[in-house]
Amino acid sequence: MHHTHDYLPSAAGLPVWLQRELRSDHAGETGAVWIYLGILQFSRDPDIRSFAEEHLQTEQQHLSIFAAWMPKKLTSLLLPLWRLSGWMLGALSVLGGRRAVFATIEAVETFVVAHYQQQIERLAREQIYPDIATVLKQCMDDEAHHRDDAAKRYLGHPSTLLRAWQGVVGGGSALAVVAARRV
Repeated sequence: MHHTHDYLPSAAGLPVWLQRELRSDHAGETGAVWIYLGILQFSRDPDIRSFAEEHLQTEQQHLSIFAAWMPKKLTSLLLPLWRLSGWMLGALSVLGGRRAVFATIEAVETFVVAHYQQQIERLAREQIYPDIATVLKQCMDDEAHHRDDAAKRYLGHPSTLLRAWQGVVGGGSALAVVAARRV
């Protein structure tokens, strides 16, 4: 999957809506890498660490695809903010304990899967760029795996507090996408 961008059309020549989506994808993968770095910075739990290390590798692969493909001028100007907020989200989840870590990842990935799905559906509807849709689908499938892995690791139903936290995380992700599409 490493040289996927080689056969993709130049990002600079794509329709503006798609450039904006890809900007938000690149920003999102940046945030995801930093969520796992934040978790690894603070967690001493071997289960959480192996979970985070495994998923971090996948997110780094995704990020390298987008980073190699997107010209600098198309990437979000807010990348430092996406790094910081990702790192803080990871760090904060560790303070909440194991279940909070897994609930956080589940919430983020649930949002990300839906975000990729919308892009893939629009490409299909407009019958354009099947190669791009394929890459987005590979990323989406990985994220769905992360979501399911996190969900099966925290057993039982989320508490009211955890559910509220998941709502905040999902809402924050949605706001970040709106911002990253534009800036």
